[in-house]
Amino acid sequence: MALRHTVHLKCKLITAIVLCASACATSSETQSARAARHDVGDTTFARLVHDLSEPGGFFDTDNLISNESSYLHVIQKLPELGVEGGAYIGVGPDQNFSYIAHVRPSIAFIIDIRRDNLLQHLLFKGLFHIAPSRIEYLCHLLGRPPPEDVAAWQDRSIDDLVDYIDARPSVAQGIQRTQAAVRHAIDVLGVPLTEQDYRTIRGIHDAFIQDGLSLRFNTFGRRPQPYYPTFRQLLLETDLTGKQANFLAQETSYQIVRDLQEKNLVVPVVGDLAGNHALRAIGRYVAALGEHVSFFYTSNVEFYLMQDRTFKRFGDNVSQLPYGEESVIARSYFGGRYRTRHPQAVPGYYSTQLLQTIASLVGRHQGPGYRSYMELVTTHALDLR
Repeated sequence: MALRHTVHLKCKLITAIVLCASACATSSETQSARAARHDVGDTTFARLVHDLSEPGGFFDTDNLISNESSYLHVIQKLPELGVEGGAYIGVGPDQNFSYIAHVRPSIAFIIDIRRDNLLQHLLFKGLFHIAPSRIEYLCHLLGRPPPEDVAAWQDRSIDDLVDYIDARPSVAQGIQRTQAAVRHAIDVLGVPLTEQDYRTIRGIHDAFIQDGLSLRFNTFGRRPQPYYPTFRQLLLETDLTGKQANFLAQETSYQIVRDLQEKNLVVPVVGDLAGNHALRAIGRYVAALGEHVSFFYTSNVEFYLMQDRTFKRFGDNVSQLPYGEESVIARSYFGGRYRTRHPQAVPGYYSTQLLQTIASLVGRHQGPGYRSYMELVTTHALDLR
């Protein structure tokens, strides 16, 4: 019976990829049951990565970590809005994992115009595979030896984990073992990769190991800004209630994300949010699974889409996503020397995190539209307090 059930699931998901069938979800299903229903094998995962992706593009940042110190300021609002389950879509590196841990989606897609972002998420996926606990994950990511008594760290605070990393030097022999294990974990997925891709993955990992918790967001051709947070600061950040809410702050949050990773339900995709394939293909796939997009994290990508005059195409793409009344877009607004301070700006934070319902964005897009970026980030911004 179990074997027949597994075969049935794989066939169903392959069918969903080509959009020749749809899956029906009942409201009585638990999130764990829905996640299990969408569990995919390695071959299907590799096919999804390939079939959903577009050719990569260039952006002048490395994006190894976020530059949004405010990234958790939307978290405390999600339960009130009923944002839970469904499908998750997000851009960028590992800030997505903190959103995923709180939304608990059935499936997640990380879409980014940079192919390097896909490669970085394959690195993360390999690390999740070899790290049963968050202390082991953080140690393997930063090239530190995990503690011998791993079980004793299950209930330790994120501050304790950070202190442990700060007190340990990297160990070359352990790093070599970790990187070999990560490469093997990526190999078995069957995603077509070149040796240059593997060198890029290794280079990304080396950057985390070399800079450790002092790693910062980096730009090419532009001077790094002093307000860019370190990896340490991002790990220790809080929501607006003062609660530490990074996915590594609690073992349960880490396990939520790891479970999805182990089931191949965090799918990295190369794509332009205003492109003609990736985002629309994700929407069709989500609809075929009988799901809706519950949370869409865009960072400040919309600023650049406005600047490039491609925002209308983005609006058209969002309009075709399956969404519900509670579905939201989370974005980051950067104030500064040449921009207006946002009304919801939090003192001490250069970035401002915002929420808007997808329905309100689609409604405005299909009506008068947004005349400016400032109008976009203020007109329908939900009060996070």
